[in-house]
Amino acid sequence: MSTDDQIIFIVDDDARIREALTDLLASHGLRTVAFGSARDYIAADKPDIPACLVLDVELPDINGLDLQGQIAASHHPPIVFITGHGDIPSSVRAIKRGAVDFLTKPFSDTDLMTAIGTAIAQDRENRAARAELAGLQTRYLDLTPREREVLPLVVSGLLNKQAAAELGISEVMLQVHRRNVTQKMGADSFADLVRVAERLGIQVTHSRRAGGPRK
Repeated sequence: MSTDDQIIFIVDDDARIREALTDLLASHGLRTVAFGSARDYIAADKPDIPACLVLDVELPDINGLDLQGQIAASHHPPIVFITGHGDIPSSVRAIKRGAVDFLTKPFSDTDLMTAIGTAIAQDRENRAARAELAGLQTRYLDLTPREREVLPLVVSGLLNKQAAAELGISEVMLQVHRRNVTQKMGADSFADLVRVAERLGIQVTHSRRAGGPRK
């Protein structure tokens, strides 16, 4: 694992734990930044790279589980909880909210490294998905107002003549708009265009009525 394109944040109020974790991760070639409180972690500038948050449950200013809830709506790194006072309700709560793992001290180096590896991989996937969505949103904004009207009709499965009638335009013009939409959205097929519309949350309010094959 490269130290240049990922980082591990450690939040634990025990300086000895922070030092031990930092040394362990450094031995695996991992870059770390450690904090003694949730407040310090929240206030810190963080590089925009794949990350994992190794988070103690018991902190001096805020419970780690409460911090997880506070940052849930943001694009935060996947969390690996560590605690010296683990219990089943807390672990269930953490996992249900998306934590990668809930490790009770003393935990093995292998378990921690496995959890961190999973968290980093998860963050890479999340970042790729957000980047893809941002690209699709940019392409959607490049559509003309008419093309934005055509898109939901096309992905609903309406025939070209049905979609054209819905918009009060000719079938030939509908085909032109449909082709432009497909090209601008980077779709390779009808199924791909449907997937793009779903990713963008395009509302489909029409359904294909009885008729011949799609033209």
